[in-house]
Amino acid sequence: MYQIDFRHPGSVYFVGIGGISMSGLAEILADAGFTVSGSDRQRSPLTEALEQKGINVLYGQRAENITEDIDCAVFTSAIRQDNPEYIAVQEKNIPSLTRAQLLGQLMKNYDIPIAVSGTHGKTTTTSMISEILLRADTDPTLSIGGILKTIGGNIRVGGKHYFVTEACEYTNSFLSFAPRIGIILNIEEDHMDFFKDLEDIRRSFRRFALLLPADGCLIFNRSIPRAEEFLQGLPCRVVTYDSKPGADYYFDGYSCDEKGHTSFTLHSPSGQQQISLQVPGVHNASNATAAIALSDLLSIPRETAAAALLSYTGADRRFEYKGTIGGVTVIDDYAHHPTEIAATLKAAADYPHKTLWCVFQPHTYSRTKAFLKDFAKALALADRVVLADIYAARETDTLGVSSLTLQEEIQALGRDCAYFPTFDEIENFLLENCINGDLLITMGAGDVHKIGENLLGI
Repeated sequence: MYQIDFRHPGSVYFVGIGGISMSGLAEILADAGFTVSGSDRQRSPLTEALEQKGINVLYGQRAENITEDIDCAVFTSAIRQDNPEYIAVQEKNIPSLTRAQLLGQLMKNYDIPIAVSGTHGKTTTTSMISEILLRADTDPTLSIGGILKTIGGNIRVGGKHYFVTEACEYTNSFLSFAPRIGIILNIEEDHMDFFKDLEDIRRSFRRFALLLPADGCLIFNRSIPRAEEFLQGLPCRVVTYDSKPGADYYFDGYSCDEKGHTSFTLHSPSGQQQISLQVPGVHNASNATAAIALSDLLSIPRETAAAALLSYTGADRRFEYKGTIGGVTVIDDYAHHPTEIAATLKAAADYPHKTLWCVFQPHTYSRTKAFLKDFAKALALADRVVLADIYAARETDTLGVSSLTLQEEIQALGRDCAYFPTFDEIENFLLENCINGDLLITMGAGDVHKIGENLLGI
């Protein structure tokens, strides 16, 4: 594998530089003195931010973009072997790395690299940890899978002590990482276009845990099935957390106020404490518990951690308040897995509203087919559901599943569900049917957020 020489910065080209993680890595390397450039399919706020920092971004991926002066090319997992820039890199014998391999090498430059993994909750928990480290004046370097308002983006270039990043299991990318502290929030079925089954996913997370050194630590959600089996024989220290007694850290007494804000009692080796959040849902109480376990491990004062968590108002597209129109509150959320959808809609139930509307855009054909009945059951937690077409992302429709298929499943559960093939039709339907006091959530990992933004005129 090609090794980046951080002592002698060279020229690095990112294929797909506009991705949330790739853009962050590009910024970190540019700050370290590398000559950074890259390409993407279209202009975006992330690519424009890179250009403002002096990074050359090319739009459209073409073979002629790959020049002889490039020392290393970096690819995302979404780049296929028929991509013209991928082909040009191979033909010119230019060294290359995957995004995960580069991130793994980068982590080795920090004293305490921290990797947050799990099927759900990575961005929120990483954001909570980031808020704590910033409040504690530790000058962390941060790479977040979403936009954090406190830093005005997804990346913060700080000192060389703490480095915090998300660790995604898709294509086993997190196995290229080099963490000293790891967090596993949950392990569930997802990315079934890559993994064989749940056991295959568990094996991947187990291999991730085994990356941690003997002087490192794993913070682990004890509610994960067969926890003892998973943790057996790990060389590192293990700290557990849960929503019930038996773990090192656990919480109870969960409640919400009239605005949907969360509070709970945290139990830890140092005693118990009341914790309050500005974000809703029992899942966020769990995420906050994991973040506090880490802050204790880093010897950050508990009052600092609690204050940071109270100030956290959510990352971009995580139960994000977008605005109000005609008395209808518009929220946007990234949830695209049945467990995430259920957690978000259960949290929404604590938010003041008359009718809870969910506009859902399924993400990928393979995920929709694999979890069809689970999607229907989770979405049925809303009072009224509106479906957009499936957001294909990296896939093509070869599985014979559509939003109409999902609509039938939801209606079979007795829940009102409409489907429209265009955003314009969905927006017109909502304008005609939503009334003062309703709560409208746009949900999915694609571009469904545009519906709420169009309604609000933002």
